[in-house]
Amino acid sequence: MIYTRSDDDRMREECGVFGIFGHPDAAAITALGLHALQHRGQEAAGIVTCDSRRFFAERRLGLVGDNFTKPEVLKQLSGTSAIGHVRYSTTGDTVLRNVQPLFADLAGGGFAVSHNGNLTNARTLRDQLVQEGSIFQSTSDTEVIMQLVALSKRERTLSRLIDALFQIEGAFALTILTNKKLIGVRDPLGIRPLVLGELNGHYILCSETCALDIIGANFIREIENGEIVVITEDGLQSIKPFPHRPPRPCIFEYIYFARPDSNVGGINVYECRKKFGKELAKESFVEADIVVPVPDSGVPSAVGFAEISQIPFELGIIRNHYVGRTFIEPQQEIRALSVKLKHNANRSLVENKRVILVDDSIVRGTTAIKIVQMIRDAGASEVHMRIGAPPITHPDFYGIDTPSHQQLLAANHSLEDMQKHIGADSLEFLSIDGLYRAMGHKQGRDNNSPSYTDHCFTGDYPTLLKDQRNDKNIRQLSLLSEKSRKNN
Repeated sequence: MIYTRSDDDRMREECGVFGIFGHPDAAAITALGLHALQHRGQEAAGIVTCDSRRFFAERRLGLVGDNFTKPEVLKQLSGTSAIGHVRYSTTGDTVLRNVQPLFADLAGGGFAVSHNGNLTNARTLRDQLVQEGSIFQSTSDTEVIMQLVALSKRERTLSRLIDALFQIEGAFALTILTNKKLIGVRDPLGIRPLVLGELNGHYILCSETCALDIIGANFIREIENGEIVVITEDGLQSIKPFPHRPPRPCIFEYIYFARPDSNVGGINVYECRKKFGKELAKESFVEADIVVPVPDSGVPSAVGFAEISQIPFELGIIRNHYVGRTFIEPQQEIRALSVKLKHNANRSLVENKRVILVDDSIVRGTTAIKIVQMIRDAGASEVHMRIGAPPITHPDFYGIDTPSHQQLLAANHSLEDMQKHIGADSLEFLSIDGLYRAMGHKQGRDNNSPSYTDHCFTGDYPTLLKDQRNDKNIRQLSLLSEKSRKNN
């Protein structure tokens, strides 16, 4: 049997984008930036460059380091401007035709686009476009954007792009390359991240600040929600074509997706995750001997939990960092041992101890079952599970690969049933108010005007979900969210 994403029990990464304008080493710098964003997608990577006349593209399946560190590959990418993309597919199969950046020759010239996020009306728009005669080369929702730009009746490329943006819904952070421009776009709610940096006078766009750090670039600011930035030889222009809306960035950037050394919304991600653990300890203290993180996702929260609870922090689980995501498991007996391929209990630390396990989430619960049992098998006298985020009760449609509503453990079981299911002596999650307090909101979540996109915990979807209109439960939640937005 081959291990696939359906066997995994994580919230899977979205994608990462990078772009640089006017630099003589544009391709190499883009490759380095993508390397720093590799945690956002490991299935494929691509770079498109331009020398102001011609475009050059390399798209490969696999990791950045396996493909774009080779001199013969970078030599094919001439030009002083580039955009790049690392991919974990949320729509479209993992095949080369879906690897971004996508490129097409349009009426106004070459047009390359990289997209982080997911369009919630992509299928609806695609069906309309196909009926009108459009021919699609990929199954990615990103091509819908390109087709809309191509069909726009506006004269200028930027006007055609804006025309397309007003037709799409959902979450998107885009980097776009033409022969004269590097363009960055962030969706009207700012769900997906995008930041602006500078290296020796050359502007950079990327998903996270860690990509600026790796190349020694300076952080300037975040692209605002609903903002378009246009970078040319004359400098940077900011355009805000959408009606103003309060920003609602994705809360999961802070919980899981962003690298701990990144700053998101002016907040250091590592410090934020520590605060999740501190709030969790205040809400769900239990007598124990050691606090053990589920590596690597639970480490910062476990540090914060240990600090508040005054219970020693110990690395009671050791992670193997060299396990690939396509491990072949030929027999059922070997398959049952798959958790030990990634994690192994440090028996000398956990034996005869009351252990608090700290992680960032429970999705299906399959990994939690194995981790709890592994700690028991190592001799722990008690195993208590603590999660540094609220229960995930609703699927995502904005670029995070989540299971369906039926597969989410917390959507279908009570807390007591979940505790029994994973085999823990106790189980507690961080409350939604505790999550917001950790983010600096003293009164917790403002139900009338939440500051983050937190639908996975609350069911409060911030946009209409046209492609899910046949799903009765999701449709009702979407309409309720729309009613709430209109009232406010």
